[in-house]
Amino acid sequence: MTILSTTRVGGEKGGKYLRVKHESSSTKTEMTFGLFLPSILDRSAEAAESAKVVPVLFWLSGLTCDDTNFAITAGSRAFDMAEKQNIAIVMPDTSPRGDDVPNVDSWYLGFGAGFYLNATKLPYATHYHMLSYVTIEIPSYLSAHFPGVDTSLKSITGHSMGGHGALTIAFRDPSSWTSVSAFAPICHPTSCARWKEAFEAYLEGGVADGREYDATEILAARNTPIVEYDEIIIEQGTADAVLELMAPEDLEAAAAKCGQNVVLNW
Repeated sequence: MTILSTTRVGGEKGGKYLRVKHESSSTKTEMTFGLFLPSILDRSAEAAESAKVVPVLFWLSGLTCDDTNFAITAGSRAFDMAEKQNIAIVMPDTSPRGDDVPNVDSWYLGFGAGFYLNATKLPYATHYHMLSYVTIEIPSYLSAHFPGVDTSLKSITGHSMGGHGALTIAFRDPSSWTSVSAFAPICHPTSCARWKEAFEAYLEGGVADGREYDATEILAARNTPIVEYDEIIIEQGTADAVLELMAPEDLEAAAAKCGQNVVLNW
């Protein structure tokens, strides 16, 4: 593990924002994630060695982003609130990267566009395992190297492709996440020609396999709500330039069908 940088946030008594590089068993590459740690972990460092003290929020960024975008665009306000609430925030990269990692000249495929799935189709199947990276490897890594972070109390959210990732990850394994929300998420990717291209590239079964990574399709296949979540909040701007690619109404309809309480704020 290499700590690329450490930034004190909110003055000398504030929390810390770290960028952490490590070898990933999921992607078979080096990966970097951002991590905000509230200052309570400094003040209770000895106790943190034997008792986990803060919950963690997973933030998944959108297309073309990396591990730094959230910290740059929202970090000052988000980290201030996380400090006040004693919450850690982890900010993974959006894809594997490196000279040996397949990439194309596209904003919705390859670098910065891992779609938070486990690819099964070559050439992407070797490295593009972002689902395993986010759901298995990072929680284990945090537990091993940052013992003050309680990975049994983790929530997940994200924007655009990251909102898609947050919803599908939480819907697939609700017992592992205490809450889920999303900002302008891609809600029904298998119904959109643009996102279908990504599923056709990443998955051996193409769009058919993509349904298990589609929040709307997951809810549409249910007859009952996911009981772990009493409310799922989605924020969607009406002036979004790519609103037609997001399909929040499809998710809202699927939620109504199975009785899932999804609050769509326009």
